[in-house]
Amino acid sequence: MAAAERDDFLRISCFNALDRLRSRLGEDLPYRGGLDAGFMFDGERIPFFSQYKGIFRARLQTGPAALAVMTSLNSPYDADAETETGFWYAYRGGEHADADNKALAAAIALHVPLVYFRAIAQGRYMALYPFFIDQDDPHARRVHLTPGAMLLGEPVEVAGVERSYAVRETRVRLHQGRFRGIVLPAYSGKCAICSLKERRLLDAAHIRADGAVDATASVTNGLSLCTIHHRAFDQDLVGIDPDYKVHVARRLLEDEDGPMLELLKTFHGGQLGLPHREASRPDRELLAERFDRFAAA
Repeated sequence: MAAAERDDFLRISCFNALDRLRSRLGEDLPYRGGLDAGFMFDGERIPFFSQYKGIFRARLQTGPAALAVMTSLNSPYDADAETETGFWYAYRGGEHADADNKALAAAIALHVPLVYFRAIAQGRYMALYPFFIDQDDPHARRVHLTPGAMLLGEPVEVAGVERSYAVRETRVRLHQGRFRGIVLPAYSGKCAICSLKERRLLDAAHIRADGAVDATASVTNGLSLCTIHHRAFDQDLVGIDPDYKVHVARRLLEDEDGPMLELLKTFHGGQLGLPHREASRPDRELLAERFDRFAAA
């Protein structure tokens, strides 16, 4: 097998392993108990990326191009920023940076896909792939990353409407991931209404709707809710008043539709589970605004 072809298989093995990991653990992947296991290729275990430097090329690779890049939670590089068509990513600085920056240059020259790992909370990452480097700005010491797509199991670069969609989807995922990364830990990783702790079934719900004027991505505009209670909250079937009391819509209380609805009714009149830190608790004014909508519905 040619060296370039072998590296292509290695990259696809990496993407497939991330697919499996995301299906098991969700979008926001933990490092411990998740990404730290790496993936298997040709009988060897390969790391997904390095926690200690942003640009990663696996030891088992025969080609020179980077396999992954990473932006940490507190990145020292001001050049890492969103653009209309993707993200700027800074060259590595320091005296030992040449090999890593050459791996970026090779990814441009060979036009190969890579994974962009972006930290969204302590020890948690979004894995964005396939990404391609489509611009190099040596003056500013940065490259531009743009999202591609998987087509019949193969990574391809996209353009036009497809690229706009991919960029928009990536931004939404990152926004949701960051919001989730601050809200769920504040509630100790459980639903504020029913105390469910299965992370894959938990959402970070906005009190003032995401996208509304003056909406914020702060923890005080969020609630940790299981998928059922999140959907009910969004549809004004469940409301929470400014005193953190849970209300179930009257028409549901008067309905009889099986055990799931009966279980939902049991939370009517109960108290919301709150974060231990008072500063992380839901904003009472936002709850009052949202509760007015629930009452009107």
